[in-house]
Amino acid sequence: MTRARLDPITTEILWTRLVSIIDEASATLWRTSFSTLVREANDYAIILTDLEGRSLAQSSASIPSFIGTLPRTVRHFLRLFPLSSLKPGDVLTTNDPWLATGHIHDINICMPVFHRGKPVALVAACSHVPDIGGRVRGAGNRDIFEEGIQIPPLYLMREGRRDEAVVAFIEKNVRVPEQTMGDVWAQVSAAHMMAGRLAGFLGETGIDLDELGAEIRGRSEAATRAAIRAIPNGTYRAEWQIDVFGEPITLKAAVKVGDEDIAIDYSGSSPQVPRSVNVVPNYTFAYTAFGLKCMLSPEVPNNDGSFLPITTWAPEGSILNPRYPAASGARNAVGQCLPGLVMDALSAVAPEKVSAAGCLSCSFAMTGEHRGRRFAVMNFINGGQGAGNGRAGLDTVSFPSNVGNTPLEVMEALAPIRLVRRQRRPGSGGAGAHRGGEGALMEFEMIGESPAVIAFIVSRILTPAPGLGGGAAGKPSRLSINGRAAPAGEHHVIQKGDRIQIETAGGGGYGRPGR
Repeated sequence: MTRARLDPITTEILWTRLVSIIDEASATLWRTSFSTLVREANDYAIILTDLEGRSLAQSSASIPSFIGTLPRTVRHFLRLFPLSSLKPGDVLTTNDPWLATGHIHDINICMPVFHRGKPVALVAACSHVPDIGGRVRGAGNRDIFEEGIQIPPLYLMREGRRDEAVVAFIEKNVRVPEQTMGDVWAQVSAAHMMAGRLAGFLGETGIDLDELGAEIRGRSEAATRAAIRAIPNGTYRAEWQIDVFGEPITLKAAVKVGDEDIAIDYSGSSPQVPRSVNVVPNYTFAYTAFGLKCMLSPEVPNNDGSFLPITTWAPEGSILNPRYPAASGARNAVGQCLPGLVMDALSAVAPEKVSAAGCLSCSFAMTGEHRGRRFAVMNFINGGQGAGNGRAGLDTVSFPSNVGNTPLEVMEALAPIRLVRRQRRPGSGGAGAHRGGEGALMEFEMIGESPAVIAFIVSRILTPAPGLGGGAAGKPSRLSINGRAAPAGEHHVIQKGDRIQIETAGGGGYGRPGR
């Protein structure tokens, strides 16, 4: 099929079919996974890239950070394992934060796709696994060695055969190996399923995938650059104070808007810290680009073309570009602030496109033994979304991520806890012409006979989500154990009868009340 035949209608049909293939593979991953982090929380993604690692399309339900990091991970794989060395059935894997998603709790895979004996594309997937060894995931870990095992880029499978040494090493170092590796094999199953569907698509249509990819990326890039032209040239700044482990963190952004591109400089942000809230460059870019994508061209499906006009930079050694071996397991508590920070900077010149700050996703992880079995669980507790120009913020959602709450019955089945209540937090959203979304309140009791270790990622305890355009801040988060305030940046040993209560922050309001 020639470029002349790739008119807008044909391109849209083929593009939509590619997305459908990937969504079918995504459903395969979801259905064959073992952990609630995939099946209930939606903490996974799968994408298709060309032979240079440039994304063509992604699963519709992808986590925003993964769609920004996975193409970069593929390019790192290709740098270390040249395409000419890869064979059908090869599967590569890593959880290196600097090469992948920013923390070791996400295991990534990559597999080449062959058609008629030649490589035509690469499939990449990742998911947040229930355990990766080390200390329980929370904001208090001080370096990457405390966080768990590091998997350098290596072969998980060679020509369809498992590397048993790699599998055994991972299984030996995690608390729930059947769940952790079960989710990894679900990724592999999804990749194989996508490869088969893609071969059928190419055989039926006769399309040159490189040609279609160039058309998709070109149209997406053009849409993004056109949206940037509508914003006045200039440098726009914002500064936030946030907290995760009881100490303030400063985030500064200088957003330079050019004729058709945007560059974000995070100079002046806090230095890296001996806690797990450091954000590696892949994740810094991913959430910055996602926030701008929401503003500029939200209707265009994500691919590399959408992000070409966007660049980010942060000083090495800073909270947004830490040096190894910095801990980063709770990087979402800082990195998910970046869409709101950038929107704050651009609010004066694009007020109709921005939203006030929200809660960010909060979570707890818990491990121990119960009835003779070791358990390791992690659950998200969502909060209030910031309001926008013309709309109120949504209640109890996970923006800018899109992870879900795990059903109560599932939580109680997997860990020795009894849910006392889970409800909205009335009045927690910030006031304004449009109010911020309300946070959530969750209370549960430890019912196991043996002690358990629990750790939290709860942000905005000291610094609530600010409003925008005269709107008020939302109410801050709160964390307590047995009625007493508990530090979010520490690990806690809990006993039978202990009660934990988490109240997530409300979103900031937009506009002055009464307007």
